[in-house]
Amino acid sequence: MTTAPIVLVPGFWLGAWAWDEVAAALRADGHDVTAVTLPGLESADTDRSAITMSDHVDAICEAVRAAGAPVVLAVHSGAGGSGYGASDRVPQQIAAMVYVDSGPATGALDPDLTAAEVPLPSREELEKEENLDGLTEEQLETFRRRAVPEPGGALREGPHLTNDARLDLPSTVVCTGYTSEQVKDAVKEGYEWLGGLAELRDVTYVDLPTSHWPMWSRPRELAGIIGGVAKDHAPGD
Repeated sequence: MTTAPIVLVPGFWLGAWAWDEVAAALRADGHDVTAVTLPGLESADTDRSAITMSDHVDAICEAVRAAGAPVVLAVHSGAGGSGYGASDRVPQQIAAMVYVDSGPATGALDPDLTAAEVPLPSREELEKEENLDGLTEEQLETFRRRAVPEPGGALREGPHLTNDARLDLPSTVVCTGYTSEQVKDAVKEGYEWLGGLAELRDVTYVDLPTSHWPMWSRPRELAGIIGGVAKDHAPGD
């Protein structure tokens, strides 16, 4: 079976490990999968004071180039901006984008942030901000134990967008914490974290009702969606 290679990028506070169950399911189905740990997220001891979104874009582009064929680039949550930046930088090496409870941000997520890093919020704060449906206590404990503070520079900077070729990349938005209709309404309201959805020319919405971290709460279903995109964009198709 020939499919497009898959590159998986986790959201805030996470390393490549966050994709383990999804990656295993994809590999069992014959896919070539690379999961990325973005700069500054290697460990709690990492110096992330000088890390910017541009560094994250560079790392994603490096993983995309290393795949050797146009990839399906799947980005989760806060990685939407750096993923969109990578699609602008190397659109010819991306077969399709998948935004997992995320969006192609066109601006900085927190331009006024002054802190060098942003730690994982408390359980109570997470429950107020994000959907935790389907996550076990064990998964939440693993998340807290393994979480790494997010580099502040990655939130202060927006992606540099200059290449209109990104606009024609097929893009799938996997809607988990919010329905696709809610996401479409938010696009109309002009939220910058979804800004690219107002300009992309080929967008498909998929509803997968579950937590904001579907790689843990519904990993097989998420793998099926991403794998389906990879099959649809196999080299030579």
